[in-house]
Amino acid sequence: GILGVGVIGAGRIGLVHLEALSACETTNCVIISNPTVAKAEAAAALYKLPSFSGDSMDVINHPDVEAVWICSPSQYHADQIKACAAAGKHVFCEKPIAKDIPETIEAIKACNTAGVKLMTALQRRFDPNFARVKRAITGGEVGDALCIKLCSRDPAPPPFEYVKDGGGIFKDMAVHDLDMARFLMDSEPVEILASGMCTVSPEIKVLPGAEAFDTAHVLMRFANGKEAVIDVCRQAPYGYDQRAEVLGTKAMIQTDNSYPNTARIYSATFTGNADMPYDFFMSRYKEAYVAETLAFVDALIKDLPAPCTGEDGLIALVMAVAAGKSAEERRWVKMSEMASELDARPLLDKVLSTTSL
Repeated sequence: GILGVGVIGAGRIGLVHLEALSACETTNCVIISNPTVAKAEAAAALYKLPSFSGDSMDVINHPDVEAVWICSPSQYHADQIKACAAAGKHVFCEKPIAKDIPETIEAIKACNTAGVKLMTALQRRFDPNFARVKRAITGGEVGDALCIKLCSRDPAPPPFEYVKDGGGIFKDMAVHDLDMARFLMDSEPVEILASGMCTVSPEIKVLPGAEAFDTAHVLMRFANGKEAVIDVCRQAPYGYDQRAEVLGTKAMIQTDNSYPNTARIYSATFTGNADMPYDFFMSRYKEAYVAETLAFVDALIKDLPAPCTGEDGLIALVMAVAAGKSAEERRWVKMSEMASELDARPLLDKVLSTTSL
């Protein structure tokens, strides 16, 4: 069948998803909304959508829409997810599901109660490089995974206004790596040790908590006794840096950055790639955005579970909050400590019941 889809948000990430949806033969995108209607109109014209609106409820209540892609600013996600659940529409939501843990749980519960599928867009899981590493682990090529190293560095720091109220480096940036570590290790996190610094943008030092960090390190211990190491930084002068390495009992596997081409220059003063790596997440993860869209659409058409669930998004957020707490209190934080902050026992049982080793 063909799945009727509506999109909320015509900003840069909304357009990335429209592009991905246009590459999918089993979807029919019928409407897009944006508070600045001109943006929705331009997007509708560009991707030949029959309708557009300034109101997200027009997307949610559209009779031909079976699934909604939420690409609006983070603070609106939870309410829009709940509205989709109330209308019986499946949801694909850009991360985060909500700004905090209780709201995230509420949104997930709303979808579970309504019987609609909720997919958290953690697109790195669908990137060909990371997917190959995952296959090497599940297929036994590396043996048992002993240690995972992940590195994420942005090409340039975001503006002050973005960092302010952005949730801090762990929730905004490292959340992708925290999720990737859990995805690759295929074990639940037990405790987290994190630290942060301000090394790039002195102006953010005035901000609270993890918003004052532009560089951070995380050490995670999993239920299987193994560990992962993560380093993130808001600035890498040599370009967008996204690498992974897994050491196993039989082999080691690592990924390099993705380049627009394979050309290399050899001269007296330089040897290396002729061009910088892909400049940012929209070009670097272009294939991943298409792959995650196809995976969710396939799950909806075949009535399979979402390939990356609301619970996956929740656990990523809990890990990020735990990392922030660890950096602030300068100590290991057990995932079980997070239970006091949330009324989510049934949802988080598999994480929180894992005792420290």
